[in-house]
Amino acid sequence: MNAEESVDLEQLMFVDEPMDGDGPRVHPAWLPPEAFRSLGARRVLLHGEGLLVDTVLDEVSRACARYGGLVWHSPSWDVDVDLVLALRDAAELPNPSVEAARAAGEAALVELGDGETLGDEGFVLARAGDVTVVLADAPAGLLYGLFHVVRLCAAAFDPARPPEWHRPALRRRMLNHWDNVAVHPVMGQVERGYAGGSIFWRDGRSRGDLDRVREYARLLASCGVNAISVNNVNVARTEALLLTERLGDVAEIADVLRRYGIRVHLSVSFAAPVLLGGLSTADPLDENVRVWWAATTRRVYERIPDFGGYLVKADSEGQPGPFTYGRDHADGANLLAEALAPHGGVVHWRAFVYNHHQDWRDRSTDRARAAYDHFAPLDGRFRTNVVVQVKFGPVDFQTREPISPVLAAMPATRLAVELQVTQEYTGQQRHVCHLGPWWSEVLSFAPWGPGGRTIADVVTGEAGAGGGMVAVANVGDDPFWTGHPLAQANLYTFGRLAWDPRRDPTAILDEWITLTFPPSATADAELVRRTLHEIMDDSWRTYERYTAPLGVGFMVNPGDHYGPGVDGYEYTRWGTYHFADRDGVGVDRSRASGTGFTGQYPPYWAQVYESPESCPDELLLFFHHVPYGHVLHSGSTVIQHIYDTHFAGVEEVTAMRRRWQRLNGMIDPSVYERVAERLEEQVRCATEWRDQINTYFFRKSGVPDERGRDIY
Repeated sequence: MNAEESVDLEQLMFVDEPMDGDGPRVHPAWLPPEAFRSLGARRVLLHGEGLLVDTVLDEVSRACARYGGLVWHSPSWDVDVDLVLALRDAAELPNPSVEAARAAGEAALVELGDGETLGDEGFVLARAGDVTVVLADAPAGLLYGLFHVVRLCAAAFDPARPPEWHRPALRRRMLNHWDNVAVHPVMGQVERGYAGGSIFWRDGRSRGDLDRVREYARLLASCGVNAISVNNVNVARTEALLLTERLGDVAEIADVLRRYGIRVHLSVSFAAPVLLGGLSTADPLDENVRVWWAATTRRVYERIPDFGGYLVKADSEGQPGPFTYGRDHADGANLLAEALAPHGGVVHWRAFVYNHHQDWRDRSTDRARAAYDHFAPLDGRFRTNVVVQVKFGPVDFQTREPISPVLAAMPATRLAVELQVTQEYTGQQRHVCHLGPWWSEVLSFAPWGPGGRTIADVVTGEAGAGGGMVAVANVGDDPFWTGHPLAQANLYTFGRLAWDPRRDPTAILDEWITLTFPPSATADAELVRRTLHEIMDDSWRTYERYTAPLGVGFMVNPGDHYGPGVDGYEYTRWGTYHFADRDGVGVDRSRASGTGFTGQYPPYWAQVYESPESCPDELLLFFHHVPYGHVLHSGSTVIQHIYDTHFAGVEEVTAMRRRWQRLNGMIDPSVYERVAERLEEQVRCATEWRDQINTYFFRKSGVPDERGRDIY
């Protein structure tokens, strides 16, 4: 491909104008103009009214202006159209083809919906003659239907396409931003952020860059996210003011996100009545505290009528909470829930609570037990508008952990599963690590045994009333949003799994590839697709192979959590130990001789995890301290498994880099260069992991590699 053609690719893939004033152009991620070609080249009739209908009209109008299509907004004339986007309760139009299409959509709804309604966010897509129709009960459904048409490309207009009925499985599909308003002296503008600064805040104030926020809202709506908390769960003084004096900053963000059906939530300090209200206490049972929260919350809704609610991290890692007053988490959460209830809001109360001043010499204290010990006894005591937000694993977003037993222990409580899109422990968006397969394993896990209810069932709840899915966001003000262009796939995949937690993650990845690298904007579409699958499909397991082995976790450098630090946390207060010695490695969490953590699971998994002989290989060292010569189910010993996987991981990353080089000249050059640069770093870092882990365990065990490879 020559230089002129490369420029053309860049023009096809980037937005037309800078979103940051004089700054760099912003990559459109999975919504490049080319993704709208099929829609924009057609005749479209939009029928209905409302704020989100106006958003749909804007999206369609821009696509048609670019690609030569036509758009009409009802009331309209008797025109010939290819696509109808209509609200079901909109009036009839004097257009026989449109009404025939609407009738086909209604018939499809009866056939596929089995008497169920579409709800506020659902839609049906059907064909009638030469017309495709999208019907929805509410404007949000029409917006989601529009983006479904974009995903389908020309297939949306296939005469043979069967009717489809779509409705989100989860009502709340939420991202938590760990963005600081004021720059934190250690964590910076975004805590655990790996893509630059915040898109909301800069140096103690609002960025005011609402165009960038609008583009972000488009991305989130197109994959199904409908809620955002806009500030860090670790609420410092400046961030606390967002609830009162600086609520206007939050309202400005809400005004932009609202146009894409996204509700704003706010992380608040449990001590806000003291910090902001001048009270002497934040005791949840104190009447003055209750009155303060009720009045403050009422003022929030007067300014932001569709405000979603509060997110709280309490009594965890130094954040204030009800323990100060001799109260428990149900008392604390119910205080805020009571204030929110009259307005339809919810409080997300994080279950990430543990002793972070642990004595490393004390093997009876187990961080993994903490969330269950704190929360399981409170089941049934939380108000219905409380969502207890539970990290998917019992420790902290590790590359491999068992599923948190809390998710099976609170049947009378609304639970949300919390994932981490920002790759704190999975390469920090410097490494390719597609997390969709891991999240899918989490969601399909059956806590009560194979064939039983899954985590997806728990967070969906009866009639969709569960707590939903939440993830820590991974975007920043980097031109590629996520730093690593391929890390965009994790954000997209979260949204699509939150819409339907039973979807195949490989199919979702394929969807993302098609949108982000449209066939018409690549020199060899099939090569691009195949290469990206080869690089990304197994990348999470590749990352697992060259980092901490067999579920033991951590082994990272303290503080920044990047790169190997085998003993980095081994003698600290954080409770994240591997207990490697000359004889073996791993944490004994059995009931028979360890911390008893296995007993927090329902009987089936409690029995499986209790014994090294029945425990799955990938979690062995999480649950058991075993000799280096222990034979895994794979037939390898623990020590040889460590050697083999770490050598294999580096080989696989080297192959990733080689495969990516095929695409030089095939895709937008700026994307190619950024990914190539990150792959060089991944090869370097994977090699460092391999050499440090293998050398550490060789020196601990004294057991040589049976294949005679270099271990230092």
